[in-house]
Amino acid sequence: MLSRLATGWRWFRAFRRTRPFWGCLWLVLGGWTVLKFSLSSLQLVAVTGFNGVAGYLVGGGMMLCGLVPLAAPGQRYTFGLLGTVLAVVSLLVSNLGGFLLGMLLGVLGGAMTTGWGPPRRRRAAPAAEEPR
Repeated sequence: MLSRLATGWRWFRAFRRTRPFWGCLWLVLGGWTVLKFSLSSLQLVAVTGFNGVAGYLVGGGMMLCGLVPLAAPGQRYTFGLLGTVLAVVSLLVSNLGGFLLGMLLGVLGGAMTTGWGPPRRRRAAPAAEEPR
């Protein structure tokens, strides 16, 4: 049991280091916060029209923008920027962006996702020449 846990932890560490994990996590949490503060009954959403649906679209879009770079790290620029734009738009369309908390988490996550880069390989140190 312990070896399976250790193997799973090693896999997770390798996964986390090769993807913009923390930025994606903050972006998903920001989207969830916006979505949580946008939740209302379907009758109210149907009556209010686009204003009611906008919170669902923006929150769901932020969560999607946080999940895609985990599967395809090469798309981090596109979805990081799109997630940041959606987070700023949530300020207007969804209860002040989840009462500012969702917007701030989304902007932080989008910036971290966009700014992440794959780990650099270490260069081998030049071999010291022996004196003659």
